[in-house]
Amino acid sequence: MNTADRSFASFAEFYPFYLSEHSNHTSRRLHFIGSCGVLLILALTLWSGNPWGIAGMLACGYGFAWVGHFFFERNRPATFKFPFYSLAGDWVMFKDILVGKIRF
Repeated sequence: MNTADRSFASFAEFYPFYLSEHSNHTSRRLHFIGSCGVLLILALTLWSGNPWGIAGMLACGYGFAWVGHFFFERNRPATFKFPFYSLAGDWVMFKDILVGKIRF
């Protein structure tokens, strides 16, 4: 079943699907690097007060992730179909990598 035909009743149901879409190590690393960049840009944005940091966070986070999907996973990012679950999945996967639950 492709993602266009899927629906999820909860994030707990979605997350295993999300992880299956991120099986490539390079793609996961790119997601992690992009998330680190987002946190850095967020800190700089809060420190400087420059609202353009929001655009930088979006470009960094999605840029790294989409390179991972298009060139390494060779799949369509779940963001297009499940934007909120996908955003949550990014941060849960980030945490899971940090604590060693998922291999970097």
